[in-house]
Amino acid sequence: MNNNIPGNLPKLGLVCITASKTIRFRTITSKRLLQFSISEQQTLLRDIYHDNLQRLHTAITFCLNEGIRLYRLSSGLFPFSDEPVGEEILTELAPSLEKIGHYALNSGIRLVLHPPQFVVLNSDRPEVIDNSIKILTAHSRMLDLLQLPQSPWSLMNIHGGKGDRREKLIEVIQNLPDSIRFRLTLENDEYTYSAASILEICQAAQIPMVFDAHHHIIHEHLDTYEDPSVAQMLALSRTTWKNPQWQLVHISNGEQFFNDPRHSDFITVMPSSYRDAPWIEVEAKQKELAIAKLRQDWLHPLSTVQSA
Repeated sequence: MNNNIPGNLPKLGLVCITASKTIRFRTITSKRLLQFSISEQQTLLRDIYHDNLQRLHTAITFCLNEGIRLYRLSSGLFPFSDEPVGEEILTELAPSLEKIGHYALNSGIRLVLHPPQFVVLNSDRPEVIDNSIKILTAHSRMLDLLQLPQSPWSLMNIHGGKGDRREKLIEVIQNLPDSIRFRLTLENDEYTYSAASILEICQAAQIPMVFDAHHHIIHEHLDTYEDPSVAQMLALSRTTWKNPQWQLVHISNGEQFFNDPRHSDFITVMPSSYRDAPWIEVEAKQKELAIAKLRQDWLHPLSTVQSA
């Protein structure tokens, strides 16, 4: 553990769970839940929600103790909270949610969210868009119950969705409720929306862009993070953030080879330009162990350089 990392260095974020069993969350499948009556469903969900709230408290405490300043909430933290049966239970737990949200804020732990991949705001099927907005509404309500700000500080990050429907994506975003739109960010992906395309969409929709360097090098068929376009896109994406110090980026490494979309256990190659990134989510299979290795191999040498 190291709580003495200078504040001007990039802050590294933990994604959802730990490599150890310290942070785990309960869930339930739709098939199993629907086997029970409504009252039994409520009992099951109430138990899961209570348990996951305690586990969220544990996650925040873990981050606090380890000096990790950012934590990505699991999108399945409260399963079926986008349905009436779950929404009612979550309302019952509002005081507990508020307490935990204040704990995170007072501890200086930034909480963010990455809704599931089937959130597609520009689908050519209206029912998919409607369901996507329904999911985002439930996630936004959860963040509101946690008393987290309706701003990119507590962002909800999604991908561009269906290709060749840029204008539809912008239109839908601009018509979202403020509680969603004020938190929404877009991320470039490996195959459909390049970093340059997402940048243009974010500029048009007036929302921040989350730059992912690994997605970028895959999309552009690059063989190094030191390609000038990486630093360029990092800088350009920062211009979409009203508060540049809140800019969040993602990093991952390929599992078997540099352009492999599958995530590796650790981050062994970092873009040098990421030294200027305020917040970095570490998308590596070994989670907190990968963060510790980055601190040792990347942040500590940087601290030495900056203090020299």
